[in-house]
Amino acid sequence: MSILTYILGIPLLAALVLSCIPRNFRPVMGAIAIFATFLSAILAVIMFVRFDAAAVGLSGIYKFEQQVPWITNLGISYHVGVDGINVGLILMGAIVAFAAALVSWWEIETREKEFYILLLVMTGGILTAFASLDLFLFYFAHELALVPTFIMIGLWGRGDQKNYAAFQITLYLSLGALIALVGLIALYLQSGARTFDIPLLVEHFRNNPAPQSTQNLIFAALLFGFGILVSLWPFHTWAPLGYGSAPSATAMLHAGILKKFGLFGLIRVAVPMLPDGALHWTPLLSWLCLGNLLYCGWVAMRQKDFNWVVGYSSVAHMGFVFLGIATLNLVGITGAVLVMVAHGFLAALAFGLNGYIYKQTGTLEMRQLGGLLKKLPFIGTVLMMAAFAGCGLPGFANFAGEVTVFFGAWGPFKTVTIIGCWGAVIIGAIYMLRAVRSILHGPLAQQCPQVVDAPHFGRKLPYLVLLAALLVFGFFPRLLTDKIRPDAERVLPGQVAPAAMNRPANP
Repeated sequence: MSILTYILGIPLLAALVLSCIPRNFRPVMGAIAIFATFLSAILAVIMFVRFDAAAVGLSGIYKFEQQVPWITNLGISYHVGVDGINVGLILMGAIVAFAAALVSWWEIETREKEFYILLLVMTGGILTAFASLDLFLFYFAHELALVPTFIMIGLWGRGDQKNYAAFQITLYLSLGALIALVGLIALYLQSGARTFDIPLLVEHFRNNPAPQSTQNLIFAALLFGFGILVSLWPFHTWAPLGYGSAPSATAMLHAGILKKFGLFGLIRVAVPMLPDGALHWTPLLSWLCLGNLLYCGWVAMRQKDFNWVVGYSSVAHMGFVFLGIATLNLVGITGAVLVMVAHGFLAALAFGLNGYIYKQTGTLEMRQLGGLLKKLPFIGTVLMMAAFAGCGLPGFANFAGEVTVFFGAWGPFKTVTIIGCWGAVIIGAIYMLRAVRSILHGPLAQQCPQVVDAPHFGRKLPYLVLLAALLVFGFFPRLLTDKIRPDAERVLPGQVAPAAMNRPANP
């Protein structure tokens, strides 16, 4: 059995175990969730370290591969594996899930059993979606992870708008998932291969490309369906409100990991299977991403609630990934994947810190905060580091990814690159540094004298883990880029992927 199956299955198995435990055993439930996500994260680290030396799997491309027939008449199977595109995403997802479980231990005080079950189901669904090499499993796992998001915001959310936020995020994401599903079904029907197996579909479309008009239509469905899920401008309005109303762990998991599903879908499915459609639509995508980089940055500058600042910042950072994908070149795609991993750690860290400050002060209105660095030296220091990472400061993984994207975009999209650089460097620095000044510096606010810093190592651990990941991949980005590059080449239009070893469509 592949190590991937253990990474994906442990959180789901733990959720099943929790469903059998009486609800009054709160410490046991929290401990099981933390232990399950910790074990999954450790296995993900082992997988990441062993990736380069691992034997090639069944398809000739993927490693740690496992395939088990599921619905053979339709060509559906449990098929998982990793390559350079998703190995970093699975590692990031497992680490963020562990941090989210730790944060929940201190934050969630009601209906803990239901919350931890939903958190573990969401974790298992997310990791399965990133590891899946079957289109049906790919989409099913995403929906499995998405449903808990709606419930968690509605039941454990905060603020007067939590019910409206749950309704809006349900509406937007359901619409995006439906449009993407139409595109995936059209892709399956167009192939005529009677299989949902992604390696086989990629090989089929390489050898038998669909007509240009068909590629344009299907790619548009996938682009805008996945784009809504990722908060592509102008379909982004659900994200800041949803994250601002969500409990910390939910925001960490969704903004940090699940939102990358749409981006991953474009790279894994849309671009390699519909290369001519990608060439047709990516110029428009390059201009739309400026809406993320500039407009959402401007809106973040106007926010008075720090959660909304981080929410709009998260949406803005998606512009880098869209721009990297739009380049359709090796440097741009590599940078896009690197930004996805870096932003996952950063978003989880920022929303986790937001949750701590809200728990201590009861508000995230920046005008009601101030001088918190005096009372919260550890949390304040980590918050400043997160702000520096959000500004793209060298030494953090975000800088490596963003610079790589801009290098990749310079050739095909010089004007967009120049405007995007201005937006990323100037606007991002303004709203992040202004927020840090308002919250951490100046005189101590009247309602803040009773706040206390993270009292012990266990309380500090989730933030230390996420910050360490940002620094490790910031100082040593080749840990990721050397793994990404060979498989990013196979994604590009015009590249020939190795044959899938002539495996039958129905394993």
